[in-house]
Amino acid sequence: MTKILIVDDEKAINDLIAVNLKMVGHEYVQLYSGDQVLKTLNEMRIDLVILDVMLPGRDGFEIVQDIVKRGVPVIFLTARNTVSDKVYGLETGAEDYIVKPFEAVELIARIHVILRRNQKAANEFRLDDTIVDLEKHIVTVHGQEVEITNKEFQLLDLLVQYKNIALSREKIIEQTWGFDFYGDTRTVDVHIQKLRKKLNWETRIKTIYKYGYRLEV
Repeated sequence: MTKILIVDDEKAINDLIAVNLKMVGHEYVQLYSGDQVLKTLNEMRIDLVILDVMLPGRDGFEIVQDIVKRGVPVIFLTARNTVSDKVYGLETGAEDYIVKPFEAVELIARIHVILRRNQKAANEFRLDDTIVDLEKHIVTVHGQEVEITNKEFQLLDLLVQYKNIALSREKIIEQTWGFDFYGDTRTVDVHIQKLRKKLNWETRIKTIYKYGYRLEV
């Protein structure tokens, strides 16, 4: 299980991030100033840091390079939104730069991209009798490989990455089919039905009335 360090002095935002990380199965540590970051990194394994810029004590721009030198990827999450701030933040070694306000779903997506890029994310997901190899795109149920289309796998990958979080049909289309998709949301329903049947996940993939779907684990 990956462990993510949240460094933000706004408690409401810090707690919001923590709740969302917990929902998708990550461990987390919460800090509210920049002074304890390096001490925390020395004391425990941290796989990724979500770092505000404007912090009590040492600010995010001051400490980012010390974090990166330890091989820990950083996402800046800040209200500083000028182009020069973004460029500086990325040039100092951060892997991403997100401006507040932000959508939790987008933050989770970017976290997963970076964890995969740095080979810190689990490549296998298990639920009931189903095993999903996220790297090899192989799915087995009761030990037998299941034939699954590329689009079905993309949808499955999305549900796994956002497990326990409700995804709207529009968000699923955007993430799986892309912005230039010309079909309607019934396409999502059809693919969900196929996944439920193939994976025996009739009770695992919940329908959220007039909204979308959630994989419950």
